Amino acid sequence: MLVVFDCDGTLVDSQHIIIESMCTAFKQNNLPRPSDDAIRRIVGLSLRDAVQSLVENKDEFLISSIVSLYRKTFFEIRHSKRLPESLYPNVTETLDSIRKAGNVLGIATGKSRKGLIATLESHGILDHFATLQTADDLPGKPNPEMLYRAMKETGCKKCHTIFIGDTVFDIEMAKNAGIKGYGVSWGYHDEEELVAAGATLVLRDIKELLPLLG
Repeated sequence: MLVVFDCDGTLVDSQHIIIESMCTAFKQNNLPRPSDDAIRRIVGLSLRDAVQSLVENKDEFLISSIVSLYRKTFFEIRHSKRLPESLYPNVTETLDSIRKAGNVLGIATGKSRKGLIATLESHGILDHFATLQTADDLPGKPNPEMLYRAMKETGCKKCHTIFIGDTVFDIEMAKNAGIKGYGVSWGYHDEEELVAAGATLVLRDIKELLPLLG
């Protein structure tokens, strides 16, 4: 079985660094500060798509400026270790158990590849994943291309692939790829939204995934 995860809001609680980075980028462009909730709502999208959804002015120069400043601020904060990017409870143990049971792990995320690798390395779990798909290389969620690429790289068929994420974008991507999408209750979109989007079910603890893999 290929078990593909989202990253932010599913494996890692990165909302604090994302919110501060986005607010700093907006402030430096003389724009009103987005609300914390508005920023959490767009986590999971590619960075450019996320910024476009937060600004009224769709000027490409402005959007590019926000994207650039966000990336700069994000990596400065990460380097300083001022704000946490903590793993959610039971993530490491569950990933270990899934792999030991003979499954293949992957990630499909709106993060940059550089950011994803830094996050996974910081928690010592980079080598758990056989395939890493990011919006640097392929269309972002809910486009299914990242999942198609993950299946191709690992040689797994749709019937042997599932995706786990915390947002409506994740569930829609899984549906668009023709695979099961499982929501998680601890992320950035409400459980009711995930169900309405078509989640096969919503996990309350990542450990609940283990018996579902057969």
